Amino acid sequence: MAELVYNEQGRLLFTEEMKREYTLLMPQMLPVHFTMLKRVLELHGYKVDMLTTNHRGIVNEGLKYVHNDTCYPALLVIGQLIDAIKSGKYDPHKVGLMITQTGGGCRASNYIHLLRKALHRAGYDYVPVVSVNLSGLEKNPGFSLNFTMIRQMAFSMIYGDLIVHMANQCRPYEIVEGETDRRIDKWVNRLVGEFSRKGSFKTEFVRQNFDRIADDFASIPVRRVPKVRVGIVGEIYIKYAPLGNNSLEEFLRSEDCEPVVPGLTDFIIFKCDNRVVDHKLYGGKTATYLGANFLANYVKRLQAMMISAVKRHPEFRVPCTFDHLKSLVKDYLGYGNKMGEGWLLTGEMLELIDSGINNIVCTQPFGCLPNHIVGKGMVRKIKDNMPQANIVCIDYDAGATRINQENRIKLMLANARIAARKEGAAAPSRPAEKAEKARETV
Repeated sequence: MAELVYNEQGRLLFTEEMKREYTLLMPQMLPVHFTMLKRVLELHGYKVDMLTTNHRGIVNEGLKYVHNDTCYPALLVIGQLIDAIKSGKYDPHKVGLMITQTGGGCRASNYIHLLRKALHRAGYDYVPVVSVNLSGLEKNPGFSLNFTMIRQMAFSMIYGDLIVHMANQCRPYEIVEGETDRRIDKWVNRLVGEFSRKGSFKTEFVRQNFDRIADDFASIPVRRVPKVRVGIVGEIYIKYAPLGNNSLEEFLRSEDCEPVVPGLTDFIIFKCDNRVVDHKLYGGKTATYLGANFLANYVKRLQAMMISAVKRHPEFRVPCTFDHLKSLVKDYLGYGNKMGEGWLLTGEMLELIDSGINNIVCTQPFGCLPNHIVGKGMVRKIKDNMPQANIVCIDYDAGATRINQENRIKLMLANARIAARKEGAAAPSRPAEKAEKARETV
């Protein structure tokens, strides 16, 4: 058994010996993206298991060990990790827990401390917790993020966005059931396998991969029957995680809809852009401003290549650029609104409507005040300016019942179908030509 080592502040460290012997448990947020992240960690010698459990016991564990006034995503993530330790699947003396730590104003920065407190109450003080952060908040001898790993993780997010964007427009229409998921597995394995190859991150190679991914998904045999398209926005964890939103995407497909979920690339650029805006509003270090601006522009170039790949296939909805999305928010919110999802959440709703997707589910987790302000708080203003907007805000918390959530979504879908019948088409396969031209900023 690995020797337990503590730092000067009494924090249990994840040691190099633990890296060899322990299995790190990581929560899942985006199934495709996080599968690639798991594989990247394994490339660097870590033993990792991604948790995909989804049952009421997870909520109960969270309620037992986390203050019930904290935000719902924290309750779920901590409950899932403790549930895994108690499951009997792992040796509690040979597991570590991974959790992200942003370092920003969101309470997510403190999830790690809530987790350690919960472990203490549950009698698992000997289980190490590893912080995954880019701010140097916590360091462990057995875990570190080097440049190679960070780059591989970043490209996992960007490639994952394109895969999911294409897959979401194929799965509801596929003729051979399961074909879309088989293509996803194929590309996840191929891309991670290429990460260790020399030149795999060169611009031309990445551009070719974007084109190959788009072409491959476009070749899936589909039957493009009219379906209601429904956008999903909200707090980042609840928006993406099946555990957090009660498998919302699966539910929408069961209702004969096409889910439309904004990708993570805009969020990555948004976090860089925040630093640039901060410098303009409040001043600060020039180096931070230049570095953030460089990173934002680099990811924007990748996003432009991704958009170009999708444009090769006119039957697919094309995502807009970050700059276009940002311009849509101009008359709604100031760019200094950055806590939680900040102005980006409002921008995602506006961009969906701008592209012809008027039906939106805004996922509202308990305890996330910024999300309620820039989400639910902006709905009236959006509807005043865009009467066609059909937005329903759904609360997700430990006391909310799934049946109540789904019934409210069904009411929104009923309105969507009424509107579609009036327009003479249930769901256009492409955005309106006018919206398409307005979004062409690449």
